[in-house]
Amino acid sequence: MSKVKIVLDADVIIHFAKGDCLSLLPKIFSEYEYVVLRPVYDEIRKPIKEQLDRQIHFLKNITVVEFSPHPDMIKEYALLVNRCGKGESACMAYCKFNKDVIGSSNVIDITTYCEENKITYLTTYDFLYYAIFRKKMTIEEARSFVTNVVSQDSKLPVHIDIGIYVSRVIV
Repeated sequence: MSKVKIVLDADVIIHFAKGDCLSLLPKIFSEYEYVVLRPVYDEIRKPIKEQLDRQIHFLKNITVVEFSPHPDMIKEYALLVNRCGKGESACMAYCKFNKDVIGSSNVIDITTYCEENKITYLTTYDFLYYAIFRKKMTIEEARSFVTNVVSQDSKLPVHIDIGIYVSRVIV
């Protein structure tokens, strides 16, 4: 049985890079393999891509995977790409057929599809919650992360203080 993968969409990678925590991301759920599908990788621009490349080559805790869909996955991808971006469509189609987890904060685009297809997804705030819960990050570090990400013109799926978010989430 192969290890479950967390298939990262560009937005989560961008958030963690802008929050100066990209190297922390794969440590949050170290029991999983972290992958980036080629269409997602191709969407990422410099300097984030350079940061991701360094992590892939030196830390080797994230892997770029070719998106080589079988016929059913191609059909699913074609349906999804009509309403979502190429990267998130590839992630959803891939996870539907491989029973993996999506790391994406595009909740408007993915939530209904993931729930209908029983695909687990994690947003940036979910990763932060578990980083705090697993003692990889403090609440203050998470607040600083959110401030850094938002100050660099990135949008997060939740507009709530991470301390309040953590206190409301049931484990």
